[in-house]
Amino acid sequence: MVMKRHEEDSLRSEERRNFLELAGKFGLTTAIVAGAAGTLWSREAAAQSAQEEKEREATAKHVMTVAAAYRIEMQRAYPFMLLDTKENIQNATAGKVYVKISPAGQLGAGTQLVEKVQSGTIQAAQHSISNFSAFAPAVDLINIPYWVGKNQEFVNLVTSKTWKDDVDAKVLEKGFKPLFYFCIDPRTLAIRKGLRNGPVRTPEDLKGVKFRIPASNILKEFYRLCGANPTPVAWGETASAIKQGVADALDPSAGALYVFGFKDILSYITFNQAVPDSQVYSCNLQWFKSLPKDVQEGIENASEITFGQNLAQVPASRAHAMAELTKAGVKFHTPTPEELAKWQAACGYQRPEWEPTKKELAGSLAAFDRLLEAAKTPSKFYVHDV
Repeated sequence: MVMKRHEEDSLRSEERRNFLELAGKFGLTTAIVAGAAGTLWSREAAAQSAQEEKEREATAKHVMTVAAAYRIEMQRAYPFMLLDTKENIQNATAGKVYVKISPAGQLGAGTQLVEKVQSGTIQAAQHSISNFSAFAPAVDLINIPYWVGKNQEFVNLVTSKTWKDDVDAKVLEKGFKPLFYFCIDPRTLAIRKGLRNGPVRTPEDLKGVKFRIPASNILKEFYRLCGANPTPVAWGETASAIKQGVADALDPSAGALYVFGFKDILSYITFNQAVPDSQVYSCNLQWFKSLPKDVQEGIENASEITFGQNLAQVPASRAHAMAELTKAGVKFHTPTPEELAKWQAACGYQRPEWEPTKKELAGSLAAFDRLLEAAKTPSKFYVHDV
């Protein structure tokens, strides 16, 4: 047993040394690709991976930097598909585009990445749809509860002609080309240890609960309608706020709760399926338009391929996150139809309180109703729901 542990430690040390060596000589992208290919254990194998990346970059006609806020190893539980995006774009453009990836927030996160894409500092980035709201407010409609909270409804919506005509058109006007919107899972209702002896089942269970929210007026209104006390907390401070009781609950997807380190401070997670915890890959529109037509088509084809891979991975990622959260003692609750009806009645999109938001963001109630119909109309894409 001692010998086996010693061998494992030696292998990890060798992998770290080879990673740092590759990153120093050939850049972070090469080192990450070698790590994903499982070649870091061998200097020779790592060097071969580096040579392949070097040749790809040398023969490409265009270099595309794609940034993300998340670490590569998070993809197992949080399917943000960065490596797949790189591979598919390179292959679908027949090697005419070489993709440099920058994960783990090295080039920023959230609105920082959106700003860099818009300015052309980088060609593309992965970020939440909500990060688009400052640039194209219509996308914030997805945070109105219970009209597009289920995975399939979200996929139906963002692949519809109505979304492209009414929402993507506004995004394009701001200098972005959405490559593909991808699915993570719905937001949840997650509560800290010691708050209750059971899960949150109905809105009555949230009365007086200090519910952590991001800087979103829609989510603030959502939890206010539920009877909670919406408490804005910056994401980087959320874990400590939950630990200290400054906030009692939060709403990321199960995958996000696991990868961002909340497993030891939560007791129950409720799958209430109100709002999607969804993301997008956006590209600088001017750069995209500067590419030859066949390269543009290759990138679009790669985006659809990666989108399909994302949808297939959703249930596996959820299962992994739930297994790890369960090991830490977290329990899960799926509301009954009767319980879901109470959530819908308390805070759903049909309530009159949402009419000003619909008019402001969609342009009119009729425009919102068109988007609602698109969300309920089956698309050619299928995704598993919680």
